[in-house]
Amino acid sequence: MELNVVRKIIHVDMDCFYAAVEMRDNPAYRNRPLAVGGHEKQRGVLSTCNYEARKFGIRSAMPTGKALKLCPHLLVVPGRMQVYKEVSKKIREIFTRYTLLIEPLSLDEAYLDVTDSPACYGSATLIAEAIRRDIWNELNLTASAGIAPIKFLAKVASDLNKPNGQFVIPPHEVQNVIDNLPLEKIPGVGKVSIEKLNQAGFYTCKDIKNSDYRNLLLQFGRQGASLWKRSHGIDDRDIVIERERKSVGVERTFSENISTYAECWRVIEEKLFPELERRLEKASPTKSIIKQGVKLKFADFQQTTIEHIQTSLDLQHFKQLLEEILKRQEGREIRLLGLNVMLQPKEQMKQLSFF
Repeated sequence: MELNVVRKIIHVDMDCFYAAVEMRDNPAYRNRPLAVGGHEKQRGVLSTCNYEARKFGIRSAMPTGKALKLCPHLLVVPGRMQVYKEVSKKIREIFTRYTLLIEPLSLDEAYLDVTDSPACYGSATLIAEAIRRDIWNELNLTASAGIAPIKFLAKVASDLNKPNGQFVIPPHEVQNVIDNLPLEKIPGVGKVSIEKLNQAGFYTCKDIKNSDYRNLLLQFGRQGASLWKRSHGIDDRDIVIERERKSVGVERTFSENISTYAECWRVIEEKLFPELERRLEKASPTKSIIKQGVKLKFADFQQTTIEHIQTSLDLQHFKQLLEEILKRQEGREIRLLGLNVMLQPKEQMKQLSFF
């Protein structure tokens, strides 16, 4: 007879990571509102901000201009991605002391499965404390953690005692916590989804749990099925140790809008395409792709994309895509232009090489 093993999942999330690294490396940045990124006041977008800045309503992905209106004395500094990557690598090395089952979600957060870890007497709570202590002692940065038997709830829990804290949801409390959980707290439920859910009368997981599964499928499709599972405490997703990269892209937000084909093509030919080539070579030495695409964001913030099947990176093919996508312009100016390619899946490459 097989016993159901209760998993021990930790979600570790660094506190305002980029901003924290900047404050660590430059004491003059501490104890004042600070944001990273958004180098152009009118068009830049913030990567992240510290907790002092958040008191003014500033948040990640906010346009710099809006952030400066909310907080005129906000200090905006350029990001140092190479430094953040190096720090992230050191954080990952700390994780490996406690488990090898690590799923990085980004530079500053990861899932860890410590179900079978012998560290700290097998206690997930003590392991999370030890990891956070090591990060502080060795890197002078703070991290928050969530501990739960299932993935999505561990991620929810890591946000409940921020910054520099942790929150444990034991197995016997799982359903109670889920019942009272607002739907917007579930990872992957965005603004558009929450509006539709609220309009249909769904506000908490308990509302979903008590509803008819078939109706949820009819109303919300795949997301309805996913929410039904989460609301019943079902999340059997494993830790994904190696995540395959699916695409490579590059884009540029303009300090002043552009509007003509000639202007767009100049940006593609001189700036975007050479950078895309470099990134593709780094991501896939064989440069094996299955699609090329172009993205536009207009002055009214409406965004549109177009993709065509293409098996090798071709500058001239972007001409055709650009011509087609500009038919949707309708007289609007363009504030952002981007290129992307979809990589050929590794499994498909293996099959091709076999034949």
